[in-house]
Parts: sequence; C-alpha cells; structure tokens
Amino acid sequence: MPVNWKQKLFGSVCILLVAAIGCNFIGAVQKYTSSQSLVQAADGKPIQWVTFDPPYSALVKAMNYDIESQSQEIQIDWVDLLAYLSASYWGEWKKYKAKDMEETVEKLKSGVKIEELAADYQYFSYYQQAYTAVLGGMVGEYQIGNGETDASGNPIMETKYGLKAYSPIAYGYSFSHYDDFGNSRNYGYKRKHLGNDLLASIGTPIVAVESGIITHIGWNQYGGWRIGIRSLDGKRYYYYAHLRKDHPFRQDLTEGTLVEAGDLIGYVGMTGYSTKENVNGMQVPHLHFGMQLIFDPSQEEGEHEIWIDVYEIIKLLEKHKSPLLQQEGQSDYIRKYEFVDPTVEEYVRKGSDITPQPSN
Repeated sequence: MPVNWKQKLFGSVCILLVAAIGCNFIGAVQKYTSSQSLVQAADGKPIQWVTFDPPYSALVKAMNYDIESQSQEIQIDWVDLLAYLSASYWGEWKKYKAKDMEETVEKLKSGVKIEELAADYQYFSYYQQAYTAVLGGMVGEYQIGNGETDASGNPIMETKYGLKAYSPIAYGYSFSHYDDFGNSRNYGYKRKHLGNDLLASIGTPIVAVESGIITHIGWNQYGGWRIGIRSLDGKRYYYYAHLRKDHPFRQDLTEGTLVEAGDLIGYVGMTGYSTKENVNGMQVPHLHFGMQLIFDPSQEEGEHEIWIDVYEIIKLLEKHKSPLLQQEGQSDYIRKYEFVDPTVEEYVRKGSDITPQPSN
C-alpha cells in the first residue's frame, strides 16, 4: 500500500529520535567510562579509558620547553606540563591557549613544583599516568652517528637530547593522512577504525617508531601482513598493518626480536581484508598505524583494549625521520646513522623480558 506524506514524516521523526537517543547513550557511556578511569587512577587502580587529544601545537610547544630546559637550572617535563594543562581544562583541549602553557612554564621556572600547581586538580594523577603511558618513551637522551669515523673506523657518536622516537615513514619518503580515528569499518564485522592510515606508495620503507620487542608478526585477515611491537616499558603496543605483498618485512625479523627506534621493519603495501594469505584486499596502498595502551594484562587483547588517536602524534613525529640506505646485493635497507638508545642498553643490562603474545 502506498505510504502517504504523513507516514513518511512520522517515520523520519522516529528515525531522528532513535539516532539522537543512541548518540546520547553512547556519549553517556563514554563519559561514564572516562569518569570511572579518573576515579580508579586516583585510587591507584589500572586506568580503563584514555582519550588523548592535545593538539600538535601544544605537543610541540611543550616538547620544546622540555628540550630547551635541559641546559637550565630547572628542567621542564613536557609530559607533566601537558598533564597539568589537561587537568586544568578537565580534559577539554578545545579550551587550550598558548598563553596558558607559557604562564605555567614561568611559574615552574620560578621554582614552583608542578605538584603544587596541580594541588587543586583532583585528576592530575590520572592525566599524568595516562600521558606518561602515551609519550613516556618519545623524548630523552640518545646517541647518533654524525656520518664520520675515528682512526679505528668506528662511527663517531654525538649525544643528544630531544625527540628520539621516529616517524613510521622513513626519511625522504612522502605520505598523506587525515584524522580517521573512529571511522566506521565493515569488513568482517562493523567496528571503529583504531588507528591512522598513512597513504604512501607501495614499497615505502617503514621504521620502528620506538625501541621495543616484536610480539606479533605475520598475517591476519584484517591487517594483512602486520607487525606488533611492545615498548620496553610495556606500556605501549605499536601496530603496523597492510604491509607489502610478497616482501612485507625486514627478512631477519621474528617474534621476540628487539628493534631500535628508527630501524627498518617493513614496507607499505595494501594487503589484508582476505582470509587467504598474501592478498591485496585493500583499495589504496597505505600503512595503518595504531597505538594501544596497556595498564594491566587484561587490556592486552579483547574488549578491554585501549587504543588512542595518533593523528597529532604522527604530525609531531614528522620532525624526526630515519634516513636509510640500500646496500648493493641486499634486499633490505639499513639505517644510515648508528643509533644508541639508553633505554635499550638498560633493558639488556637488566635482562628484561616481554614475552610475545600469541599471534592474532
């Protein structure tokens, strides 16, 4: 029977009401989960939810304050600085103004401790823990070769302090991206996109953002050829997916391999979305790059996983790219300059171990 205009209008209104109720419900659940995390962190329990959304302008400004302060009497910790501002904004970074950070830094330079400034902010501890989990391994001291050697032929190393994490795309190679975190994906089942897609040409070299242990390497139908790397402090899990068909990885990599920040790990491709191995199931070549936070073993896999939006972080990492070289007769690139990460040295000295999880 034909539907008249009144029935159409009624149906449209119903759809809009249901959609609005659904959105409000989802938003309420997210706010509740976030609030629970704030309380749990304050009580010393594992954090269950993190929304990381400081803009690039705040990230780079805070990082520069940290780096510049290393030669001064009072050092500025960029993670604490960002955590303090987030606590003061109640997590609403839309309120951010550069002068807020500048005024905070002036207070810190005068000798006021960050804990004193944050005394009135109940959830500073939560943001401090959450932001340390996200950014904890990215800035610090490291040694890098300058391209020259000494009389014995050993590379001459320079000690630096700054951004020691690298862009996942090697130096000299371009890519484009936009903030697609949370977008809908339908292959296999309807779900959210828990990463950032970096569009680049097939074969573009991919490097490890941070030093860590390979815990997953191989094929799954969603990510195609993919690599998972756990940071040495165990707090971050980096996921690199849709790598190149036939030659996706650096050939000597296996589960349990320790890689350093800036090391080649694989190549951009378009594999995945197929139950059959080594198939280009994607429409456009790109690297899916994601970061998972782990505060408790229960969050490693399953419904309690915590993934954050890395779009602004990727923009920051573009300030530090790893140059690579391809040697004659070799199928893989090597890094151009020697690199020494004190975190790796400490990890090896302690004999630490992160046991690779079962491949998923």
